[in-house]
Amino acid sequence: MNSFFLILLILFAGAGLSFALGKISSIISGTVAFLSIAAASALFFTQIEMGSFIEFSLGGIQLQWGINSYGYLFGIIVLGLGTLASLYSISYMQNKERTGGFYFNYVLVIAGMTGIIFSNDFVSFFIFWEIMTWASYLIIIYSGKNVKKIGIKYMIFSAVGAYSMLTAIVMIKGTYDTFLISEAINSGAFNFVDNIYIPILLLIGFGVKAATMPLHVWAPGAYNNAPTSFTVIFSGAMSKMGVLGMGLVLGHIFTVDRSGNLINFFSQFSVIALQQTIMWLGGITAVIGTLYALIQDDAKKLLAYSSIAQLGYITVGLATGTKLGVMAALFLAVVHGIFKGALFMVVGAVERQAGTTDMTKISGLIRKMPYTFLTALISIIALAGIPPLGGFVGKWMLYEALITESNSYFLVIVIFFSSTAAFLYSYRFLFGLFLGQEEKETEHVKEAPITMVIPMLILAVLLVITGAFPGLIFAPIAQAMEFIGFKDVTWNMSVLNNVWGNEMNLTYLGITIAVVFASIFAFLTLKGLKGTRYIGTKDISTSGEIPYDNENLTFQIDFFQPFVRAAAPMYKRSMDKIWNELGNGLEALFNFTRKIYTGNGQTYALFVVVFLVLLLLLKDTLFI
Repeated sequence: MNSFFLILLILFAGAGLSFALGKISSIISGTVAFLSIAAASALFFTQIEMGSFIEFSLGGIQLQWGINSYGYLFGIIVLGLGTLASLYSISYMQNKERTGGFYFNYVLVIAGMTGIIFSNDFVSFFIFWEIMTWASYLIIIYSGKNVKKIGIKYMIFSAVGAYSMLTAIVMIKGTYDTFLISEAINSGAFNFVDNIYIPILLLIGFGVKAATMPLHVWAPGAYNNAPTSFTVIFSGAMSKMGVLGMGLVLGHIFTVDRSGNLINFFSQFSVIALQQTIMWLGGITAVIGTLYALIQDDAKKLLAYSSIAQLGYITVGLATGTKLGVMAALFLAVVHGIFKGALFMVVGAVERQAGTTDMTKISGLIRKMPYTFLTALISIIALAGIPPLGGFVGKWMLYEALITESNSYFLVIVIFFSSTAAFLYSYRFLFGLFLGQEEKETEHVKEAPITMVIPMLILAVLLVITGAFPGLIFAPIAQAMEFIGFKDVTWNMSVLNNVWGNEMNLTYLGITIAVVFASIFAFLTLKGLKGTRYIGTKDISTSGEIPYDNENLTFQIDFFQPFVRAAAPMYKRSMDKIWNELGNGLEALFNFTRKIYTGNGQTYALFVVVFLVLLLLLKDTLFI
């Protein structure tokens, strides 16, 4: 049997078997889900040959499945993270209700994303896209909470994206008489100057999954409402399907030469407008996500808004259309999948062991959950863009691309503001859960089970490796970029160069930082042996800030309130309010139409008579 069919067959069979066995045991059901995803991943990484494909017909429609260097990059994210997340999920979902249905949809989401990666035609792409969407919707509402507020919102935006994508596919078929993606691209379907509607409709569809402003409002609630073991792949992998689509479209809109400079269509105002619009939407998305992450008391919701911000950076990089910018975006996509997957695993472990993710109710877990803390520390360093981990590498490249290749100086300020403000919620996340004073309520807490700890530590190690040796990721990224139109993509292993002639060897930098950290750790440990003074949670320094009487400025609660007061005008503007007003307007319109379409047969008969009379009166005008 062909490897493409076999991989998908294993996943779909695993989904069905997990559902059936869920009635017996949640552990057995989860184990089957893990084994099916692991088996599919093993086949993907060992049996699939780059550039291979199969063609077949279904209902008279020519379909094509295959793998290219661009899809393979995202396959690493989906199946790599999916395997670790499914192992993690076995203990997380233990003893929960309806686990059969959960794992059924869990594996279906992985199957849908894998099918998207394999699809070389728009019909297969759309079918697998819908499988992914519907399965993820059923997991979002798994708990039965906030179904109308969160589940329906997710489906409305998903429907907008799906119909936009479907409309573009129909237009491609009508204009170019093909469903094959490669044929459509070669025929000029993504030529923005000649076909403005097709790229725009596709970008809307992909922008929904990538949570790009203003299509991002579904993401915080959906990420927070879903079981955390699924949020790992929801944020870490599924959001990358939107990135995959956006990169494919934008990469073929901007024709590039060997130096990475835009040519041919760059002089056209419409292309410039599209580029600047998407770049700024990405920048605004990053700022919005960061600002709202700052004010969250729940660690899981904090990470949800943080995911939106990180996806904003990726969108900016893709929209630059330059080699360095796109490489930064794809590098950040991979690294984001790793560190955000690890952080959601951390939150899930805390939730399982402590019973809550509310940072105002738990603290001081560093001694209780040391391995979980270690994962959180490494992941937060990567998220914040601190050397020597991969987040720094990606952001460095993005800054340089915006300054030296796109000349987007104001946008650099926006991105830098978002990245700098992220330090506040990063520190709060660490301090709130792990570094605060131990409380009596958490005396019973122990480290998470081994099946949860192992995936977290693997992701933490990967963050260290990708930071010290980014060339390991640059290699598949360079091949992926060449597939979407870039030529001669090069890089230097473990070295960052810039146009000013400077270079930074990340290996030496990493060793230096490790020595510094080890020295500080040793000093503090030896000093601590002399005695420890326990202090109250409000024994803090306000650094010159005079807190109000009703404010608690501990790191666990509201230390960032001065910043929130300064940014207060930004919090008054919410896309949720705008979408709600639009929804209320549509509801009023629909209520009006109900007065016309009453469901009464006599009324409809009257409409028919009036219509026929109008036809008779206007027959000479209408029918010439």
